Amino acid sequence: GLLREERERKRNAREVHRRSQYAQSVHGLKAKLYNQKRFKEKAEMRKTIAMHDERNNKRAKADDVEKGAVPAYLLDREGTTRAKILSNTVKQKRKEKAGKWEVPIPKVKPISDDEMFKVMRTGKRKKKAWKRMVTKVTFVGDSFTRKPPKYERFIRPTGLRMKKANVTHPELQATFQLDILAVKKNPQSSTYTTLGVITKGTILEVNVSDLGLVTTTGRVVYAKYAQVTNSPELDGCINAVLLV
Repeated sequence: GLLREERERKRNAREVHRRSQYAQSVHGLKAKLYNQKRFKEKAEMRKTIAMHDERNNKRAKADDVEKGAVPAYLLDREGTTRAKILSNTVKQKRKEKAGKWEVPIPKVKPISDDEMFKVMRTGKRKKKAWKRMVTKVTFVGDSFTRKPPKYERFIRPTGLRMKKANVTHPELQATFQLDILAVKKNPQSSTYTTLGVITKGTILEVNVSDLGLVTTTGRVVYAKYAQVTNSPELDGCINAVLLV
């Protein structure tokens, strides 16, 4: 155990140097793409750090004349107040923008395309191989209509489509069966997000209007995000934890 952790630590320490080495030696289009990727990562990092700093930065106070005499040594001191704790909704929006979520499962095992899609051979001689069948659980909205078979590239089997998820509220320690509204993000790839594929670690938008959750202003919350914690294609149901 100890050796493994030490190895891991060293590998992580070397990673920085390896990246820098690569960035300096790469050329052409690869360099452009790599720099773009790093730029986005750094921007995200900066935003996250700024968000964390938001909690304890100081702000100048409004010029209110205090009652009573102020001691001489405090006269020239600028009054500062701790930044007010941001209300929950604002925090959530900020997190969304910064793309950072404190999620129960931060890392997931990557799934190969071969495992995700089964090649469907078509045509009289079964020679064409452009169709794919999704082998994982998917979510399609109520208004979903299939494309005509001739043009449907990705087939989402009806048996693997799901509309409800068992969502656990981490603070209440209670589980509710809620309707899925959308697939917000599948960490595997954006293709799976658009296809509505649900695998372990996927962020779903669920309908929480029945739970009677309210915002700080007293409005009813209709939808919240939840992360899938099981492998739905093996279990036949979706279990998720509400992100609060």
